[in-house]
Amino acid sequence: MPKDQFNSISLKKYAEESYLNYAMYVILDRALPNVGDGLKPVQRRILYAMSELGLDAGSKYKKSARTVGDVIGKFHPHGDSAAYEAMVLMAQNFSFKYPLVDGQGNWGSQDDPKSFAAMRYTESKLTNFADLLISELKSGTVDWQPNFDGSLLEPVIFPSKIPMILLNGTSGIAVGMATDIPSHNINEVIDATIKILEKPKSDLKDLSKIIKGPDFSNNAAIVASSEELEEMYSTGRGGFKIQAQWEQEKNQIIINALPYQASGSKILEQIADQMVNKKLPMVVDLADEGDHEDPVRLVITLKSNRVNAEDVMNHLYASTDLQKTYRLNMNLISLKGGPKVFSLVELLKEWVTFRKDTVKRKLEHRLDQVNDRLHILEGLLTIFVDLDKVIKIIRQSDEPKKELIKAFKLSEIQANAILEIRLRQLAKLEQLKIENERNELVSEQDEIEKILKSKSRLKTLIKNELIEIRELFGEDRKSPIIDSTNAKVFSEEDTIVTEPITVVLSKAGWIRSAKGHEIDPNTLSYRGDDSLQDFARGRSNQLAVFLDSNGKAYSVPSHSLPSARGMGEPITGRLNADSGVQFISSVIGTEGSKFLIMNTAGYGYISEYQNMISNKKSGRAFMKLPDNAKMLKAIPLKDNHTHIAAVSNIGKLLIFNIEELPILGKGKGNKIINIPKDKLAAGEEFMAHAQLLAVDSSLKIEVGKRSVTLKPKDWTEYVLSRAKRGKKVGKLINIERLTEVTKSEEDS
Repeated sequence: MPKDQFNSISLKKYAEESYLNYAMYVILDRALPNVGDGLKPVQRRILYAMSELGLDAGSKYKKSARTVGDVIGKFHPHGDSAAYEAMVLMAQNFSFKYPLVDGQGNWGSQDDPKSFAAMRYTESKLTNFADLLISELKSGTVDWQPNFDGSLLEPVIFPSKIPMILLNGTSGIAVGMATDIPSHNINEVIDATIKILEKPKSDLKDLSKIIKGPDFSNNAAIVASSEELEEMYSTGRGGFKIQAQWEQEKNQIIINALPYQASGSKILEQIADQMVNKKLPMVVDLADEGDHEDPVRLVITLKSNRVNAEDVMNHLYASTDLQKTYRLNMNLISLKGGPKVFSLVELLKEWVTFRKDTVKRKLEHRLDQVNDRLHILEGLLTIFVDLDKVIKIIRQSDEPKKELIKAFKLSEIQANAILEIRLRQLAKLEQLKIENERNELVSEQDEIEKILKSKSRLKTLIKNELIEIRELFGEDRKSPIIDSTNAKVFSEEDTIVTEPITVVLSKAGWIRSAKGHEIDPNTLSYRGDDSLQDFARGRSNQLAVFLDSNGKAYSVPSHSLPSARGMGEPITGRLNADSGVQFISSVIGTEGSKFLIMNTAGYGYISEYQNMISNKKSGRAFMKLPDNAKMLKAIPLKDNHTHIAAVSNIGKLLIFNIEELPILGKGKGNKIINIPKDKLAAGEEFMAHAQLLAVDSSLKIEVGKRSVTLKPKDWTEYVLSRAKRGKKVGKLINIERLTEVTKSEEDS
């Protein structure tokens, strides 16, 4: 072929034109619905193919494969699975609020919409609701276009009697744009359309009183404030949430309505995953009790009926598909043929314009039919004046049509109609029937002409049609609308199981936690030569505080500690402690709990639990230590404690009133017992132990296997002022432990 027969085009221009053509095809002929009938081309072709097969609501079901075959063979040359899936969506009452296809067989479930049977197994026909789209199709209401191969005609659009796009909604992704329109309540949409008909200047404020918001096929609540709804409907873009509906029965949460297109099995998986990860300790069991009568019934069993079910649901709203966010983007193909984002008012006004044009075309089409029929009837009535002459012309003339036209001044159409009548129609009775028919048609002709000439009559006709549809298909709103939600994920503290625990610290600095307060830490196993250093009893939702030999305090969530069934783990793995330090004491308490804090130099003070808590791994400086001093174990203070007993390594005991020691947040503290600095430096003398006492408690002093118990009347002789040297307790030295023996313990 000669080169001059080729057209050169740059690759850039070719790519741009090709992509633009493809984009326009996807936008106009695949992804976006038309504002008139609210349908995408594939949906329109499916419904038209079904109507051509005679599959109206009153017919018998036919195999879905038959419909799909006609759709892809005659109108929509794409894959059969794509056409069938579009058909399935129109049959699922959880996908379409007002289904257009009546399906028989397995058409999927809300839990698994894709679980529908193959098209060779299912059967289908149109619903009564679909009749609102196609009943006027053959009434001259819409334009027709050739199908993909030019062998058939198909409707460009359906003559919808209602704003279908708002009723069933839709979603689609085109090239560079998308559409997301939720379903709405038919009563509200029809009333709003009537409002636009009666008062074309109505604004969003007027329509908002009628259309409250989206409405779905179940009772799941829509979460959107009035401001959010106003923005959605005024701009055509926005978003809202849908949250599941639930009720409580004893210690069970019953979920009976899920958000649009939410899967119950997926939600249970999400909750179960949180249970495994210990994020929902208050939930003990899950079950799906859904059946044919109650398709949605998810049961969440709580640990007890004391658990706040509302808090649990607010957590699940924030962390699972029990609450989902939906976009609104009212992007449609307008009557002008291009994509446009509509506000609610614009959409309804556009549809009213479409409906007015459709009804006008229907009336004009009917008027043409009436006029044509009247023309024929006038001709028939003309020949009844002289039937004998008509018969004579037909019998004797070679060209009876021309003779009839000439003799009775008929048109060719009238002459053809006369020649086609049967002899029995020449009876007198038939003449009366024709006259009656003509009178009825004349009356109809007059009525149609009045409507076409009057805008108000046209509006009234459309309004009456809408009212009839509302009476036939109307229903109350199902989806309640709430302004806001308290959805909030549980914090780590909220998910902790609150139970009694015992935190154990070993001399080598290993930590662990045992359930309960009954355990004796001395009976636990320790690594090698390691042994018990200190322990504290509290609850799992509290912070465990550890004090080191340098006077620093560190905090660790007690629920995160390893189990006491093992050996535990080094505390240095959790904290950034100074090298060479020893951890001396473990503490657990609540805000306001008080502890006696002290060191070997004989200094100390009383401090509250919250003063020891640190958010840093490096801890906080809590007690300032004198030279050569080390921390001693912290001792919890009870309400009945009145005295402090302190003993030095050389066996000197000092007891004084607890009120003499100040309450501090941190610092060096005051002198508890007098320890000479030189002897402290030489290691000859230091404060070894201390204990808190009630007035009626005894003091047990232990040295090796020996012990001496001082009853209240006995230890009073050791009561002196704070900061004294104290008195020797017999010949006891190197005292290992001071223990308070309460009166109840002593009596038992």
